[in-house]
Amino acid sequence: MRRLRKVKIVATLGPSSNTYEMIRTLHEAGADVFRLNMSHGSHEDITKLHRLIRQVEKDLDSPIAILADLQGPKLRVGTFENGEEELDWGDTFRLDLDETPGTKKRVCLPHPEIFQALGVGAHLLVNDGKIRLRVEECGEDFANCVVEAGGTISNRKGVNVPDVVLPLAALSEKDRSDLEFAAALGVDWLALSFVQRPEDVEEARKLCEGRAAILSKIEKPSAVKAFDRILEVSDGIMVARGDLGVELPVQAVPPIQKRLIRACRKVGKPVIVATQMLESMIESPMPTRAEVSDVATAIYEGSDAIMLSAESAAGQYPVEAVTTMNNVAVGVEKDPTYTEIIEASRNIDRTSVADGIVAAAREIAETANIKVICCFTSSGTTVAKVARERPRVPIIAMTSLRGTARRLSLTWGVNCVMTGELERFKQAVVNAARAARAQGYAGTEDQIVVTAGVPFNIPGTTNILRVAPCDERLIYSTDPE
Repeated sequence: MRRLRKVKIVATLGPSSNTYEMIRTLHEAGADVFRLNMSHGSHEDITKLHRLIRQVEKDLDSPIAILADLQGPKLRVGTFENGEEELDWGDTFRLDLDETPGTKKRVCLPHPEIFQALGVGAHLLVNDGKIRLRVEECGEDFANCVVEAGGTISNRKGVNVPDVVLPLAALSEKDRSDLEFAAALGVDWLALSFVQRPEDVEEARKLCEGRAAILSKIEKPSAVKAFDRILEVSDGIMVARGDLGVELPVQAVPPIQKRLIRACRKVGKPVIVATQMLESMIESPMPTRAEVSDVATAIYEGSDAIMLSAESAAGQYPVEAVTTMNNVAVGVEKDPTYTEIIEASRNIDRTSVADGIVAAAREIAETANIKVICCFTSSGTTVAKVARERPRVPIIAMTSLRGTARRLSLTWGVNCVMTGELERFKQAVVNAARAARAQGYAGTEDQIVVTAGVPFNIPGTTNILRVAPCDERLIYSTDPE
């Protein structure tokens, strides 16, 4: 399904979008990737959504990526005698392992590993950072704190510990079960929550056994510090601004977002900007101007994808949210300033033949009024390199592998077209010309750029660049076998 924009849209599915009709409508409105939140819903629910997405994909003949988002290790306080208590600035408050219901003076924090890592002066944030506690004394089973920001604390509220790297496995037992389930089901991407170190990603990759690509969510200060190493072992990145904005000062998040996007662009790995992009559209059919500006900023920075969470999963206006995001993207990408910013921020290390070929493809396309770059690929690596160049013209990924086409649905500027296995380069050029015409990118009077690797269907062999006419008669009369 041809898009009139290059940035991709990720839409989370949930109670507001769990039917065939709604999923199809969301895809037609602009959703390229569907996110399944493993924190909500049973395996039976997830299986149903997976089946419906694949049915939409089949009916529309349009590859769709499915992203399963693992919950990660959730830290929560216990329960209170009265259900909730009000903490005031300057109060003392104790966290411990005693499972007795809490009071205004204390509550259970059933995570001994937190106490083992805490030190005096460390902070604990409760209920999305609304309550801020500073540790004044701690031991192996307790932490005596002073309240620096008060508020209502209630049963099982979440806890963030921004100041220390916790000795927690990135994958809980639930996550391990969910990972195996999602990988066996056939999702295309697995998102890891609360990644702290590259070893967390490597553990998930080992368990996944190549059945899905691994995307690391950056939502902890420790992940920001270790980002270069995390990026190296990940297939993609999500800038998860929710918890990141809780654990870091809010003013630190925008420059971090910009740095992470540029780092991902440099190595050609897809990056998603997520959380609260159109938050007001959960209850309103119109976004705020600030939200539109936020979405536009991520697009101007060159993000591969922008994401809707509750807006499409539980909101009252899921279709309107996707449509709004699509319209903002189309508007931004028509702005000449967008092209200027994207090209000014291009920063690529080219070290291989394939790097040189895709760079030449972009240069030729932009110099000679070429309409589209067509890339034949088996693994998707060459297409990712072309997308890294951020060419002004669209990219068509031609592949015989459905899984590759689906994963590339997350990559900037890429439109995926299925093709049969090929043996001759001339047939590849003909197929590319047919795809360019069928998708409406070019007419018979136009030219396209074709990249491929010979022999075919061997990853990493990109070694041919051809400027070809879209008129098949000219291809047969001028191209070598």
